[in-house]
Amino acid sequence: MSTHRLPTAGTTTPSDSAGADRVEVLRAALRTAAFTPDGLLDLLGAPAYSALARGETVPALRATRGDSPLETLVRLFLLQSPAPYERVRAVLPVDDCLADGWLVRDGGEVRASVDVRPYSGPEAQDWWIVSDLGCAVGGAGGISGEASGVDRSQLVLGVGGASTTLAGITVRKPVASALDLGTGSGVQALHAAQYATRVTATDLNPRALRIAALTLALSGAAAPVLREGSLFEPVGDERFDLIVSNPPFVISPGARLTYRDGGMGGDDLCRTLVQQAGDRLNDGGYCQLLANWQHVEGEDWHDRLASWVPRGCDAWIVQREVQDVAEYAELWLRDGGDHRAEPARYAARYDAWLDEFEARGTKAVGFGWITLRKSGADRPSVTVEEWPHSVEQPLGAAIQAHFERQDFLSGVDDAGLLEAHFRLAAEVVQEQVGLPGSEDPEHVVLRQNRGMRRATKVDTVGAGFVGVCDGSLPSGRILDAIAQLVDEEPLLLRDRTPAQIRLLVEQGFLLPE
Repeated sequence: MSTHRLPTAGTTTPSDSAGADRVEVLRAALRTAAFTPDGLLDLLGAPAYSALARGETVPALRATRGDSPLETLVRLFLLQSPAPYERVRAVLPVDDCLADGWLVRDGGEVRASVDVRPYSGPEAQDWWIVSDLGCAVGGAGGISGEASGVDRSQLVLGVGGASTTLAGITVRKPVASALDLGTGSGVQALHAAQYATRVTATDLNPRALRIAALTLALSGAAAPVLREGSLFEPVGDERFDLIVSNPPFVISPGARLTYRDGGMGGDDLCRTLVQQAGDRLNDGGYCQLLANWQHVEGEDWHDRLASWVPRGCDAWIVQREVQDVAEYAELWLRDGGDHRAEPARYAARYDAWLDEFEARGTKAVGFGWITLRKSGADRPSVTVEEWPHSVEQPLGAAIQAHFERQDFLSGVDDAGLLEAHFRLAAEVVQEQVGLPGSEDPEHVVLRQNRGMRRATKVDTVGAGFVGVCDGSLPSGRILDAIAQLVDEEPLLLRDRTPAQIRLLVEQGFLLPE
């Protein structure tokens, strides 16, 4: 078997002008050929483009039967099909790519040694994510990596739903330092490089660090500081303004696959990451990660997760999905390709997953995201909730606003709420539900069309109050006017309404001025 050789372009330093120049020439060639997300969509059409994102290649193969520069690149880098040397030379600096290891020559043809995939994140820039061949995330057949010639345990995956979810929820503001813990192919480090002066990327897999460097170099981002090791070990006592992590959160028996299996029992890896993050954050800094957690027999999962939050940190933990232990085991058995094994072997591995869950009293597994903010508060705000409904990405600004509203609410009593000015958040609509022809609705619902897209019931007073909130009047004066309209004692309305105002502010329907 031939030895798989990674491209060396990503290992260059800024002083290595020849290597940097070659990467720039390659990037320019990709852009000239429209090897970008928009270019792919125009070439493939929406159905084939969506299928490719799911790891299904047949529609894209059918759409790239010609010999245009873009078709050549799609077949070479995304479909892992060899292409004639002369055709590739018309599109890419082929000899440099061969010398640097992006391509491998086989007689009169060349083939890609890595997957290079166009990507556009919330910043709306054209980037390219490098990963191992055969590691497109989302295919029904699971991750194979066979085309890469790399041991499965060391595979480096490309962009998937988890990567884009984390990128979407990240609080994006200029910071001095950011840490991408468990960088993989470098997706989060690439995003962080757009607003952080200094980015550090760590991974237990040294191949991942090489590939992450390639991703940032090819996308024109500043080179990150690369550190090898597990969790926070590679950074010692360093502190950061932002920590992001798409960790190997899968709760599994053993650690067969570095890219997904944490190697600790149960959900201990995610718990440890959260508990240790507080000491690695600067004041006001954020730590944001994706996680899986156990639902343990006899324990409330809300309380269990709240106990993970380190001292001095506020937290917002959102559970997006729950699977029973059988569903969960089947999901990750498919991901690892175990469903293709002979039946006895598959059954043995399935049994091992269920044995692990039974031993730990695990009845289900939750999926979601965790955000910490280093506030130093004696009584931090900790919100643990389930929200399986659709949201509008990117959510980073909404998450930052959540903590700002918590700060406001923690510093104001009911009297202060009545003196405060509020305005209605953008794109909140009112829905009235009742029998046809009835004079009054059975209930009124406020619904957000942005951010978390929450919905909440309010009474007629609450609906009237929200409708008047434009920031010009204090809450108390609005309630006094409503009291006259509904023929209610103003003092009684002032007594019972602050709790409803507090909830509407907490959930983002009302914004303090």
